[in-house]
Amino acid sequence: MLINPQEIQQVANEVMNMLHEEEIEIFNEFYDAVVAKDIEKIDELFKVVLFDVEDHFKTEEDMMEQNKYGYFQVHKSDHDTMREKLNKFHKRWEILKGPTELQGFLEKDFKSWLKLHISKWDTEMALHLSGGN
Repeated sequence: MLINPQEIQQVANEVMNMLHEEEIEIFNEFYDAVVAKDIEKIDELFKVVLFDVEDHFKTEEDMMEQNKYGYFQVHKSDHDTMREKLNKFHKRWEILKGPTELQGFLEKDFKSWLKLHISKWDTEMALHLSGGN
């Protein structure tokens, strides 16, 4: 398991909390395949990960636009940075099939990024959406 769901802060928006729970579940399954060095399963799940992340980010970005969220561009920029990293790692995966490199990225970069992103940007956004900001 990469991320214990209890490690992730709940925000003041149930849709966002559901998106986060879904994403954690998918990334945990992906991480388990990476640790097991199950190349076929990693191939299959990497596509699921990319689809899920895009769906998650797009949903949040649509919510921000619809609610005229003032920090839209900064929040989206943080999403775009992770989109680029995941796409870069997917391209490298397609060529090298290196689970060790992928494991390092998930443990060192992705996990800390997700926790920080949710505690800072998503918490702020959820407050705005709930009228508390």
